[in-house]
Amino acid sequence: MSFTISLDISAVPTKVFDAIADFTRTPEWYSAVKRVDRVEGTGGLGTRYAVHRDLPGGPVVNTVAVTSYTDGAEVGFTSISGPTPFVYRYLIEPTGTSTRLTLEGTISAAGLGGPAAHLGGLAESFFKRGMRKNLSTLAALLER
Repeated sequence: MSFTISLDISAVPTKVFDAIADFTRTPEWYSAVKRVDRVEGTGGLGTRYAVHRDLPGGPVVNTVAVTSYTDGAEVGFTSISGPTPFVYRYLIEPTGTSTRLTLEGTISAAGLGGPAAHLGGLAESFFKRGMRKNLSTLAALLER
């Protein structure tokens, strides 16, 4: 499933970019992510993270790599191991008094266990709705 979500955040672009680009901050706003450990790199292109999440089938760990990076403007993350393969590309654009954050993503329910394994497209639909909520949480955090 591919999707695009955009929202305007009342914060300067550097603040939005810094929050997105530092994947270790993801547990602050992404409800399924419980812990992120940097396992390789310094935060830019090629950096890898171990991402500990709680999914409907139970706890899982994905290895995620930074696969694109333009300082202040764009950062991409790709899961390279673990269930629910995904690619996220975040774009940060100034829009006058706020910042537009756009997430272009692709995710699959592949790898889910238990009853969730049989939900397929329904699980992906729940994910998209949840991701909108997560990004709204991020916006509220950054607008404080």
